[in-house]
Amino acid sequence: MDPDMEDKTLELMCSLPRSVWLGCSSVAESLCALRCLQSLPSSRAHNQNMSVMESQNNTDDISPKKTTVFKLGNGSVAGSRKRPSQGNYEKEKDLCIQLFDQWSESDQVEFVEHLISHMCHYQHGHINSYLKPMLQRDFITALPAQGLDHIAENILSFLDARSLCSAELVCREWQRVISDGMLWKKLIERMVRTDPLWKGLSERHQWEKYLFKNRTNEVPPNSYYHSLYPKIIQDIETIEANWRCGRHNLQRIQCRSENSKGVYCLQYDDDKIISGLRDNSIKIWDKQSLECLKVLTGHTGSVLCLQYDDRVIVTGSSDSTVRVWDVGSGEVLNTLIHHNEAVLHLRFCNGLMVTCSKDRSIAVWDMASATDISLRRVLVGHRAAVNVVDFDDKYIVSASGDRTIKVWSTSTCEFVRTLNGHKRGIACLQYRDRLVVSGSSDNTIRLWDIECGACLRVLEGHEELVRCIRFDNKRIVSGAYDGKIKVWDLQAALDPRAPASTLCLRTLVEHSGRVFRLQFDEFQIISSSHDDTILIWDFLNVSTNGQSEGRSPSRTYTYVSR
Repeated sequence: MDPDMEDKTLELMCSLPRSVWLGCSSVAESLCALRCLQSLPSSRAHNQNMSVMESQNNTDDISPKKTTVFKLGNGSVAGSRKRPSQGNYEKEKDLCIQLFDQWSESDQVEFVEHLISHMCHYQHGHINSYLKPMLQRDFITALPAQGLDHIAENILSFLDARSLCSAELVCREWQRVISDGMLWKKLIERMVRTDPLWKGLSERHQWEKYLFKNRTNEVPPNSYYHSLYPKIIQDIETIEANWRCGRHNLQRIQCRSENSKGVYCLQYDDDKIISGLRDNSIKIWDKQSLECLKVLTGHTGSVLCLQYDDRVIVTGSSDSTVRVWDVGSGEVLNTLIHHNEAVLHLRFCNGLMVTCSKDRSIAVWDMASATDISLRRVLVGHRAAVNVVDFDDKYIVSASGDRTIKVWSTSTCEFVRTLNGHKRGIACLQYRDRLVVSGSSDNTIRLWDIECGACLRVLEGHEELVRCIRFDNKRIVSGAYDGKIKVWDLQAALDPRAPASTLCLRTLVEHSGRVFRLQFDEFQIISSSHDDTILIWDFLNVSTNGQSEGRSPSRTYTYVSR
């Protein structure tokens, strides 16, 4: 670029008021206007046919300037002179563009930077709105053209369902990328990996067989997954509505025994239910047929607590012992004799087991294998029977008839703090992350922050001792000696602004005796009672033909021990 020409152009620009550039639709037009003004003879500045506007640039400017307003080709006011004719402007504009095109790219950029720096804020906004669409790029369409389909697919794979629907409507190329990349399939797979409800539905409705597979003839097209997604959402909404309204299908297992009545504890998976009974036995039930598969005997007292995994069943009894059984054969692998009175509860995980007893103590065990279990530490501090324990890698939590919850360090077994608040003995609790939920014979449920020891909420509604409690991310389910099972909204309970009257979602009444134990997942509650039954409350497979809300006909299976 000719330095003299640039200096003259900028000098001319500086001598003009900023209103000169109003209405220029582009940088190019601004440049053209400058070139036009520069190329005009100075004598034309005083032409009497022009309409002149007098203006004083600033207080430092000694000589007054005379400026005029003229129209550009788009009809807007943009310059400082009245054009003699439209034809002259076109010629001058073409000349400006020709000169600009002769410069190198760096010179062009440098000149435009100088030009823009002398413009007003309004002009900057006008230029910005002009440049924005020029700078936008349809990279999803451009990437496949460069052989980079996988990058376009990977970008779109992070979209949620609503955004993915919108992306399909952008253009045919976006729709093709989504279809070829099987992005609806990937979205469903991501939900199944991260959400237990989705995983459970995939197993129960058997569309999991179409997931997590590479492209084969067995995999349906993307359209199948596109149509499957709203069906899954509808199933989820139906399940949530069933929980809120108490709609369920009820199945009943009668565990009648000749000696005594009562199912004190249970645990289940997709295939089986294992229960501990007052008649000293452990019964294993088929989850589908509800038939008794096996009876384990060996305890000389009621089976009060149990837990199992893929290898072993561990049980605690009123005979003061802990027994370890082979989950497949039912053979007794180990018997632990330590507590002086009934073993009321136990938990084991990752090589560590914790048991508690009516003798007021807590025992911490190293569990290398089913036959290699050694006592690590005995925790003493409660002044009454320790009814329940739970733990993770950070804390061991225990609750007692002395009305307190105590927190211990898992690694050192040292005492950390006491949670006080219940008015009577505590019968049950669950601990996860920072939250502890406990149930008491004062008929209340309390939510605690384990780190600071604060009571976050008190739930009232049960009429007798709260015997069992479980919670997940959405809800709390409690069972009590009043024979009722209550479903509570956990998120609302954690919100101090939520009214107490809104917290209990549903009360389920089917047991005719005290509720001793329950567990639940996204689809069902399984509970046991002093009435010698195990009830399966199914919120997924609900028949609505002629059934009243909250109650369903039951299917009963009876097993009488000999």
